[in-house]
Amino acid sequence: MTAFHFAFDLNHFGWIHQDFYRAPEWTLQRTCILSLFLLCAGLGQSLAVAQGQNWRQFWSRWAQVAGCALLVSVGSRFMFPNSWIYFGVLHGVAVMLLVCRLTAHWGRGLWLAGAVTLGVWLWVPTLHASWPPMSVFDAKPLGWLGLASVKPVTEDYVPVLPWMAVMWWGMALGQSGTARSVLARSTAVAGASLRPLAWLGRWSLTWYMLHQPVLMGALMLLAVLKS
Repeated sequence: MTAFHFAFDLNHFGWIHQDFYRAPEWTLQRTCILSLFLLCAGLGQSLAVAQGQNWRQFWSRWAQVAGCALLVSVGSRFMFPNSWIYFGVLHGVAVMLLVCRLTAHWGRGLWLAGAVTLGVWLWVPTLHASWPPMSVFDAKPLGWLGLASVKPVTEDYVPVLPWMAVMWWGMALGQSGTARSVLARSTAVAGASLRPLAWLGRWSLTWYMLHQPVLMGALMLLAVLKS
């Protein structure tokens, strides 16, 4: 993610020239990064539930995610006034974490719920073509649902459909005995070698919020020094 955003920043400041919005080599990377991001978020929520996280603890963490999402919107409004982020990855995670928490008891049904979600999303173009009232979902206030016929103009867009499917599958994976045993064995074998990654995992939200300001600030400073 950090490497992808660094390349995006280089492009934004004109140091390289790439089409991050349409070129497959970049859009595919974004899809893979986002999928892994949400899969881990779902898996992490399953572990939190298994470890007895209560609703007070959940809301405390949720408020951090939602607050950071608001900061992203405010910051992007200044940086990209014509394509600011109104429902990006953190906005999506905030909504989907709540759904995951409420459906944690579904067990294996989470796999089916994810498949149905993906299927509905794939069916959206057909619905728009055959049922004109679907156009109501093209309105910006409803864009977060993922039922629009056209992707809105925004720098980051992670609607509930289809991405809720990935979050549910992450939670289902975390609830499976296989995933837990693999995590336990890998932790026991790797030991101290995993500690740097563990640190990043514990501070993942902080890393997410700070890496872009740092990268952009460094590039802006470098541009000033070169001029």
